[in-house]
Order: sequence, then structure tokens, then C-alpha cells
Amino acid sequence: MYTRSAIFEGRILPGKEDEFYSAVQERLLPAWRQMLHATDVRLFRPLRRDDGTAEVFLVQEIDYPSLEAIDEALSSPRREKASEALKSVQHLYEGRHYHYVYKKL
Repeated sequence: MYTRSAIFEGRILPGKEDEFYSAVQERLLPAWRQMLHATDVRLFRPLRRDDGTAEVFLVQEIDYPSLEAIDEALSSPRREKASEALKSVQHLYEGRHYHYVYKKL
């Protein structure tokens, strides 16, 4: 199994936390679940972090059966829908997101 993870680093704008996390559940999660070949989607809202580490406000993980499946998912039209959903919430936070791909040991 392979997991592609998105790390959302930065901060949600003050007073927009509930709106952001509601939008994640209502718009982003369904878009991520429909990604081609996705077998599971998990979302995490960090509550604590070590001193001196980056502020992260969301971690997303999507499982795929292979690296090839990830490549196909990323070039699929379904990814455009997920990108559009993400754009709909970007005004609610300051920061960036980036990805890691993991292999389960």
C-alpha cells in the first residue's frame, strides 16, 4: 500500500476555523474520496506540536494500491475536481500545502 499525504502548513484565518473544517468535510473530503484508485482517505486536525516545529492545520492521507495508481490518479480528470474544491477554501487560510508519498512498511 502507498499513501499520498498532503500537509497544510500555516494557519486558518482567525474566526474562520469552523467554516474551514466544515468546508473540508462537505467539499474536499468527497472530492478526495472520488480520486481514481483511492482506497481510503483520512483527515487529521493537529492539536499539539513540538516546540519549534511548523504550524500544521490539516493533514490528509489517501491510500492507493501502487505508485502507478497514484500517477494515474494525479493525471485523471477527477483530480481537477479535487483541485477546484481546494481552491474554494484557500481564502480561509494563509500558508501552503505540499505532498509526501509513503510506502507502508
